[in-house]
Amino acid sequence: MHIIGLIAGIAIIAGILLDAFETVVLPRRVTRTHRLTAWFYRYTWLPWARAARRIQSPARREAVLGYFGPSSLILLLMLWAFGLIFGFALLQYGAGEHLQLSNEPVNFGVLLYHSGETFFTLGYGDITPVSGVARALAVFEAGMGFGFLGVVIGYLPTIYSAFSRREIEISLLDARAGSPPTAAELLTRFGNCPQQTVLDEILRDWEHWAAQVLESHLSYPVLSYFRSQHNNQSWLGALTTILDASALLMAGVDGIRDEQARLTFAMARHAVVDLAQVMRARYDSHAEDRLPPAELNRLRTALGEEDLRLKDGVEAEEKLTNLRSLYEPYAIALARRLFINLPPWIHTEKKKDNWQGGPWDRLIQARGLERIQRMDEHF
Repeated sequence: MHIIGLIAGIAIIAGILLDAFETVVLPRRVTRTHRLTAWFYRYTWLPWARAARRIQSPARREAVLGYFGPSSLILLLMLWAFGLIFGFALLQYGAGEHLQLSNEPVNFGVLLYHSGETFFTLGYGDITPVSGVARALAVFEAGMGFGFLGVVIGYLPTIYSAFSRREIEISLLDARAGSPPTAAELLTRFGNCPQQTVLDEILRDWEHWAAQVLESHLSYPVLSYFRSQHNNQSWLGALTTILDASALLMAGVDGIRDEQARLTFAMARHAVVDLAQVMRARYDSHAEDRLPPAELNRLRTALGEEDLRLKDGVEAEEKLTNLRSLYEPYAIALARRLFINLPPWIHTEKKKDNWQGGPWDRLIQARGLERIQRMDEHF
């Protein structure tokens, strides 16, 4: 009996089962630092992202970054499976006795193969466990293989269901706050509605969305790596836009009450702070100011053109600054960690929403001009 093999096998299997339980089953944040999943994402994401940053084309760069989330799921499941197979091979090597049909010696490589075929329930029968311990281990490993298959079948649909719920609201934000979304666009489009309930309902929907993102991304942190379906959209960009708009309303906009904005801000701030801790984002004291005085003046002017007057004065500016300090450092740190571009407070130039563009637009417009010219020539 090989005691070292037994101890190593038990440690590997127990570690992988605990890691899988915390990643797939446990619906809360795990603060323990020494985890296989945490190690896996720490040493795979940064090299992947740094390699993608060398790509000049923004569209191709986002496409490459978008492959990481789904690919990492498959690689992590493969890592778990190989670890369990290796661990059971160590247990069989340490405690089991086996016979091979060809009467060749049974070494560790043969036991690793036997563990693999047992885990995936192939059952070729070319290697037979002889002792009671070896048979018990084989049965237990085969049952664990079925359980692993069940985890794969249940885990992937759950991840993609949560991703789908997240992306629906992000797509809806396109027509409400632009592409990429900004607080200025959201307020200019809905801040001057005759009934404030329109803006409040939008903020209420995003309060619920922020709560859903917090719950799903705490339970399944891998969702943070899943990129949105358009290059100029992201879950972090949408969350930051809602925080920006809520902060402006709380700082003071004449004629608009801030009750719902306070609730939305609280929930969205909770989400961005907790997720920054989950993703182990680091505070950057030298981060660029997202709203320097010149941009704030331009924002005031743009809102003023839509009959939305931001409160001015030292007190109002200090309040806005304090509100921004509650969430911007976390959002910026998350953006650096995930290589996501945060949206500005206001666009430097007018941009089309995603729904306003299409691959045939130029052809359709050119054809329309030709028809008009033919009609002019006819008359």
